[in-house]
Amino acid sequence: MNSSPNQPETPIHPRAAFKYPEFRLFQAARVFAILGWQMQVTAIGYQIYSMTGRALDLGYVGLAFFLPNLLLALVSGSVADRFDRRLIMLICFGVLLGGSLSLFAIAVTPGAPVWWIYITLIITGSAHAFYGPASQSLMPELVPAEIFPSAVSWNSTIWQAVSIVGPALGGLIYDQFGGPHAVYAADAFCSVIAFLLIMTLKTRTGRMEAAETSWETVLAGLRFIYNKKILLGTISMDLFAVLFGGATALLPIYAQDILKVDETGFGLMRSAPAVGAALIAIGMAYLPPMRRAGATMMWCVAGFGIATILFGISRNFYFSLACLFVIGATDMVSVIIRHTLVQVLTPPSMRGRVSAVNLVFIGASNELGEFESGLLAHWMGVTRAVVFGGIGTIVVVGVWAGLFPGLRKFGRLDTAAAEMDDEPRLTEA
Repeated sequence: MNSSPNQPETPIHPRAAFKYPEFRLFQAARVFAILGWQMQVTAIGYQIYSMTGRALDLGYVGLAFFLPNLLLALVSGSVADRFDRRLIMLICFGVLLGGSLSLFAIAVTPGAPVWWIYITLIITGSAHAFYGPASQSLMPELVPAEIFPSAVSWNSTIWQAVSIVGPALGGLIYDQFGGPHAVYAADAFCSVIAFLLIMTLKTRTGRMEAAETSWETVLAGLRFIYNKKILLGTISMDLFAVLFGGATALLPIYAQDILKVDETGFGLMRSAPAVGAALIAIGMAYLPPMRRAGATMMWCVAGFGIATILFGISRNFYFSLACLFVIGATDMVSVIIRHTLVQVLTPPSMRGRVSAVNLVFIGASNELGEFESGLLAHWMGVTRAVVFGGIGTIVVVGVWAGLFPGLRKFGRLDTAAAEMDDEPRLTEA
C-alpha cells in the first residue's frame, strides 16, 4: 500500500475487490445476515411499541443490544485474535438462528410478556459481540492491502443497500401476515443461508496473537486506539454525535402517532437512511480519494445534526423521508472513514481487539443512543428529545474540532498509513 514517491500510481478499478472469490462469498453471506437482522429489528420495534405504547420500552431494546457488546468487548476481541475467525462467525450464526426461532415462539404465544423479548435480545446481542470483531478483522485477509479502502466502501454499500430492502420488507411481511412471527421466520431462513455461505470460505486465520493471555494483551486494543489520536478522535466523535442524534429508535412513535402511517410506511422510514447511505458509499467507491477526509467528516457530522433537528420538527411524511435520507448519507461518510482507518492502521494480530473496542463505540452510539433517545422522549416528549439530540451533535463537532486538530487537518484515506508513520506505534503484544 505504501508505494515509492517516485513510482507512478497505478489506478485501481473501483470494483477490484469483487475479483476475489473469498470476498464475494463473504459479502454474499453478509447480504443474508444483514437482511435478516434488519427485518428482525424492524419487527421488534413495532411489536414492542404495539404491546406497551411506551417510548422507554423502545429504549430498552437498544440497551439490551448494547450491554453484551460492552461487557464482552475485551473477551470477544481477544477470541477473534486467537481462534479461527471463520469458525467464530459460524458459531455466532448458530446462536442467531436460535434467537430468531425464540422470537418466533414468543410472537405466536398468546400473552407472552415483553421481557421474554429482552432476554432473547441479550442472548443474540452476545452473539453479535463475538461476530463483529471476527467479521471485521477477517475482511482484510480476503483482499490485497492496496484495494482495501475500496473494499471498505463496497462493504458499507452492501450493508446500506440491504438495509434499504430489509426494513421495507420486514414492514411489508409484518403487514401482510398480521404480525411479527413471519418476519422472525424469514430471519431464521436468512441465518441458515449465511451460515452455509461462510462454511464455503477457504480462508483460515488461525491464531494471530502469539503471546500468552494477560491483561497487557487483552487491553492492547484500548492502548492502541488511545495512542493513535486520529483514531481516538474519529471514533469518539462518532460515538457522541450519534449518541445524541440517534432518532431512529423513535421511528415507531413518529410512524404511529405523529405522521400517521401504516407498517409499510414505517418500513420506508426505516429504509430511508440506508438509501442515502448506499448512494454515498457507491459514490465514494467510484470517486477519487477525498483530499481532506477529516474536515469532510466533521462537516458531514454537523449536517447529520441539522437533518436530525429538521426531522424532529417535521410533520410531513415525505419531508421526514428526505431528512432521514440526509441523516443516512452524512453518517456514511463517517462510517467509511472510521472503518478504513481502524483496519489500515492496525497490525493484523491486533485487529480483533481493536475492532472490538471500535464496535463498543459504535454500539454505544447506536444501541445506547436508542436508549438515550427513549429515555429523553419519556422525560421531555418525542419532538423535544430529537431536536435536543440534533443540537447536541452539532455542539460535539465544534468541541472535537478544537480537541483534535490533527483530525480536522487529516488528508487522504489511501495514504493514511504513510501519514501516520510519525505517530507512536504499539508493537504486537
